[in-house]
This record gives sequence, C-alpha cells and structure tokens, in this order.
Amino acid sequence: MNKDFVTSLRPAIVLTILFALLLGIVYPLVMTGIGQAIFPTQANGSLIRDSQGRAVGSTVIGQAFTSDRYFQTRPSAAGKGYDGLASAGSNLGPTAQALTDRVKADVERHRAAGVTGQLPGDLVTASGSGLDPHLSPESALAQSARVARARGVSEGQIRDLVARNVEHPLLGFLGEDRVNVLALNQQLDRLNGRAGTAR
Repeated sequence: MNKDFVTSLRPAIVLTILFALLLGIVYPLVMTGIGQAIFPTQANGSLIRDSQGRAVGSTVIGQAFTSDRYFQTRPSAAGKGYDGLASAGSNLGPTAQALTDRVKADVERHRAAGVTGQLPGDLVTASGSGLDPHLSPESALAQSARVARARGVSEGQIRDLVARNVEHPLLGFLGEDRVNVLALNQQLDRLNGRAGTAR
C-alpha cells in the first residue's frame, strides 16, 4: 500500500510543478510579450503624457478636476474620490437619503458655477467603478460656458473643442458617444498655450 501511495504521488507532484511553471511563468510571459508587441500603449496603461513626456494620467482611469478652468469629471464613490485602490460604486439605491443629499449638493455646486438648463445625469451621479474617465458630450457642453468664462475665450471655441473630442461607439453601436475628460482638458491647455494640466 505504501508503494502504491508513492507511485501515485510522484505524477501528482510532477504535474503540479509542470503546471505551476507553465501557467505561473510561461503563460504570463508569453501574454506580456504579445501585449507589448501588438498593443504596447494599452499594455502599458494607456498613459497620456504632457509636452515634456511626463505621464499625467491614463485614458482609461478618471481623475478629479476642480478648477473652473477645466472640465470636471463625474462624481466618484471610489474611496475619497478617484482612488484607484478603492474602485467601487457607493451601492446606494435610488431611495437612499445619502444619495439624494449628495446629488442635490452636486446640482447646487454646478448651478453656483453657472451651469444652466437641465443637468445630464452623469454630471451628478457616480459610475459603477468610481473611475470613469468619460463624460457624455451633453455633460461637457453643459460646462462649456463656465470653462470659457474662466479662460477668457469664446464659448463657441470651447463647444467646438468638445465636438472635436467626441468619441463615437465602437463599430457604430457598441457603447455611447463620450468625451475623455483628461484628453479634453489637455487640449484646453494647448488652446491657451499652457504646458501642463493643473487640477
């Protein structure tokens, strides 16, 4: 019986080591190599760089902008806001008083900043991940008067800039029209001849 146990244990140990090497080292290295060769930008985090080549953010991870000179992102429930280590929604339901209070505060903040008309929903509600880097074009356009006023340019210039930065659905039907906030804010700085993106 002891000999049968040793005989059956040997293949189990060999297969465990083999699959650990194959799936724990070889497969990840091959996938990393393929990613670097075919999709190097995405494999390295889809980084956005400033004019000096410094990484200022990513096209796939949102960040907060608070200055009136910039388009502001949607609210974030990730940690204290746009915390990549705490990516999550608030899990507050539509009848939650905490959600109602937060949305009211965001509406009042946008109204105080001069945003008029009906506010698009994504301007005052958080995304499921809390790290959404995009806004709807309507949410960006709703902020255009504030941004134009803060930068001393015409609202028409700002609205044209938003229109040029609209990303359309993949294959024409997957997703919705959207605007990447960081990329748009970088273009704002180029419009005014500034080098970096402040927040």
